[in-house]
Amino acid sequence: MKNVFSTLFLFSLGILFSLSACAQDQQNRPSPAAKSTGKAGGANITIAYSSPAVKGRTIWGELVPYGKVWRAGANEATTFETDKDVKVEGKTLPAGKYAFFVIPNEKEWTVIFNKTASQWGAFKYDEKQDALRVAVKPEKSKEFNERLKYVVEKDGIELMWENLEVPVHVK
Repeated sequence: MKNVFSTLFLFSLGILFSLSACAQDQQNRPSPAAKSTGKAGGANITIAYSSPAVKGRTIWGELVPYGKVWRAGANEATTFETDKDVKVEGKTLPAGKYAFFVIPNEKEWTVIFNKTASQWGAFKYDEKQDALRVAVKPEKSKEFNERLKYVVEKDGIELMWENLEVPVHVK
């Protein structure tokens, strides 16, 4: 009986240290985890993402190719969560948690809210799981953004990285 308790104790310690190491690993990633929260369209919005850096690279059209689905961050897919139904660019998005993808192009982007919120990157992205797709126009950024960041404001959300800002209206 004593051996069973000793084994369980050691096993529990091993799990505890493993979980701690995984949490530290996520904090020490080159693209650290980030979160943006706020109210838009009367709803509480949370965007969880990993924030890559420019590091002297050309982002749009090179690192992030035009015309292909991108996870809108690094590592795990970016998530968008709303506690109320909202209108995104005039179209209804029910309350819930979604993977947030984009298809960037030079003059217009497709913003995608996918029902499979928990996924790694866009490797298993399935268009059949899209809850909503909207078109938005990127704009030249007022300032250079070394790290990808999201901002939640009363009129919507904004993706900002390198020399671009991508506003998405939420009501």
